[in-house]
Amino acid sequence: MERFPLKSSVSKAGTTYQSVYKKGTSAGNGRGGVTPEDDMVEIAPGDATPTSHGTFQLYEHSGRNNSNASANWDAVIFSGMQGDADDIPGIGQYDDFHTIDWQRDIARDRMRHRYIVKKRQDSIWDLIKGAHDAWSGWVCVLLVGVCTGVVAGVIDIGASWMTDLKFGICPQAFWFNREQCCWSNDEITFDHTNCSQWLTWPQVFGESRDGAGAYIVSYLFYIVWALLFAALSASLVRMFAPYACGSGIPEIKTILSGFIIRGYLGKWTLIIKVVGLILSVSSGLSLGKEGPMVHIASCLGNILSYLFPKYGRNEAKKREILSAAAAAGVSVAFGAPIGGVLFSLEEVSYYFPLKTLWRSFFCALIAAFILRSINPFGNEHSVLFFVEYNKPWIFFELIPFIGLGIIGGVIATIFIKANIYWCRYRKYSKLGQYPVTEVLVVTLITAVIAYPNPYTRMNTSQLIYLLFNQCGISNSDPLCRYNRNFTGVNTAIERAAATSEVYNAMGLLFLALLLKLVMTVFTFGIKVPCGLFIPSLALGAIAGRIVGIGMEQLAYTYQNIWIFSGECSTGDDCITPGLYAMVGAAAVLGGVTRMTVSLVVIMFELTGGVRYIVPLMAAAMASKWVGDALGRQGIYDAHIALNGYPFLDSKDEFQHTSLAADVMQPKRNESLAVITQDSMTVDDVETLLKETEHNGYPVVVSKESQYLVGFVLRRDLNLAIANARRTLDGITGQTVVVFAGPATPGTLPLNRILDMAPITVTDQTPMETVVDMFRKLGLRQTLVTHNGRLLGVITKKDVLRHVKQMDNEDPNSVLFN
Repeated sequence: MERFPLKSSVSKAGTTYQSVYKKGTSAGNGRGGVTPEDDMVEIAPGDATPTSHGTFQLYEHSGRNNSNASANWDAVIFSGMQGDADDIPGIGQYDDFHTIDWQRDIARDRMRHRYIVKKRQDSIWDLIKGAHDAWSGWVCVLLVGVCTGVVAGVIDIGASWMTDLKFGICPQAFWFNREQCCWSNDEITFDHTNCSQWLTWPQVFGESRDGAGAYIVSYLFYIVWALLFAALSASLVRMFAPYACGSGIPEIKTILSGFIIRGYLGKWTLIIKVVGLILSVSSGLSLGKEGPMVHIASCLGNILSYLFPKYGRNEAKKREILSAAAAAGVSVAFGAPIGGVLFSLEEVSYYFPLKTLWRSFFCALIAAFILRSINPFGNEHSVLFFVEYNKPWIFFELIPFIGLGIIGGVIATIFIKANIYWCRYRKYSKLGQYPVTEVLVVTLITAVIAYPNPYTRMNTSQLIYLLFNQCGISNSDPLCRYNRNFTGVNTAIERAAATSEVYNAMGLLFLALLLKLVMTVFTFGIKVPCGLFIPSLALGAIAGRIVGIGMEQLAYTYQNIWIFSGECSTGDDCITPGLYAMVGAAAVLGGVTRMTVSLVVIMFELTGGVRYIVPLMAAAMASKWVGDALGRQGIYDAHIALNGYPFLDSKDEFQHTSLAADVMQPKRNESLAVITQDSMTVDDVETLLKETEHNGYPVVVSKESQYLVGFVLRRDLNLAIANARRTLDGITGQTVVVFAGPATPGTLPLNRILDMAPITVTDQTPMETVVDMFRKLGLRQTLVTHNGRLLGVITKKDVLRHVKQMDNEDPNSVLFN
């Protein structure tokens, strides 16, 4: 036997996680699993080789001889999970509202993988099983992509038909929306007003199309349909799937960081979210369908992962599929596959290895391809507001673009602060007890105020398209009523003075901006599926278009100033107001969500305006800086904090000088609930489980010495004792439970559920290091030792509460562990 010294700086007793993370992320000098006298660990040559700072510890289990070196890979205790620990049903699963143990799950998967690789040589069937295991990840994301594309197509078609239903109906084929109804028409341009096939509701009842009576009938129908759709949506959510409300992105972020919310990604949530989303978008509320698409895609990812046990039974591996699904959700919401991958990477994912990046890319590609095949908008693009112009922008325009970024940051901050204030009021007042009533009241007020203003009456996506668009020969909107006379279709658009109609339209737009801002504050967070992307884009697009028209008129009035003299001297229109709307939309969305890279990519994939990357980048950056200066959190992080989810943001820095001893539980001089390795009976253990509520217990040599042996989870203890009572004879309350050392007849050996390599730190470890370990290793808890003796435990909840306390926030707002 060769002897290797066990270095005292190793935090995992005898184990390193080199293959998961970079070397050297562990700290401390705890010695779990090593008896105090023992400074050496014996390793048989060929059994396992020590890594640069730690050793594998081997364990003889089920009385097997240790001579066969290749068989001993099963015997390596890796994060306490052995090959045969899974024969106790339920081991390795988690309870609702608990944090997963990334290390343990990844180690379990690695052991499973080693086993399959070893078995591959045995038979053809095992070879096929090994191949299936290797490609199952790609097959799973392929299925997720296909399903997401199909569901997105259904949602787009359903929402566009039901939105038009508020205004009228197509008598020839009632399932056509207004645009499809008018396609059969001989008129060349698609114009809402004079398409004879489409009947407005007054016409259905024999009135004329215009006039006071027709206006009142249309107004009433608009309100009635809106209330009907909203009531249906809210009732479905309330009765069948309470988790289907909201956008879902804050919860998806929390779930991807390793939190379990049972049912949040289930089949009922999926069905009700899809149906409820179509209804709530059609009701004309100030909300979008883009955020919920991420939730819907993640539901599909979760459901389909159960077809592949490798992902369905392993929570850490399942997160890889969910990351890819989130990318597919954004891909179909905006027709932006690359933006979707970047969104998943930048905004929602917590653990994002390179393999997940490729799978997300593939998943987003498949989803976009399927949606493009369905072609829900009939415009050869998988998105509503594609723009065709590509005029160059003038260098000095960067000043108004950055100005729009600042305006976007301010609008976003006002929105976030107001929305969080209102959501907190709803949560802690009686208002929260009447969700359906609240939805109906908000819908009624929205419909009553929105109808008189043509820009709030129309579908928000159509409004954004109108604002992004360039004024051409076919545009009849008041925004485009300049003193122009078009001589031909292809002539350049000349500079022209705006008429009073344009200024009236700008006034209406400004009113629409105020109304949409106020209504979105009250809408985001009500109990229907509701997203935030489209309202944010609309707010920014309105502000941008107003600024753009102002700049255009400046260039017309003062065309001889040196700023405009170069590009604007030809007489053509050199300022594009639609571009300003695009930049403003990016600025507000960036301020609300704090996205940067993914936002710019989504915006130019969304509009096809590759030439405008620099203006978009400038506005996104300015908006983020202003937002960060005025309020620390984006809307999703603010909602995570409001709901008390245990989310450790990897972007935040911990800047305080506390030590592990300040944070650990229990505080010094208080007693700690522990289990001894071989001197407690079944009754003692069950009494401990009844009297305490901890999620796990350290196992020590004895109550006096407090030398650490390992860590055992509450859930595993309960399952193992129940399983032993069921399957073994002679187990009574007086049976001694043995966690380590030789098991004699008449005792209950539970070494299989013992994690003999818990992560430990010393009491003098800086909290900065501890917080980093929790973030980068995805820990549930770490044990605090001093000279190898156990002092206490730090859980994720303790870390979160400590961070809140240091930032002068309420530590009790962290609700879950």
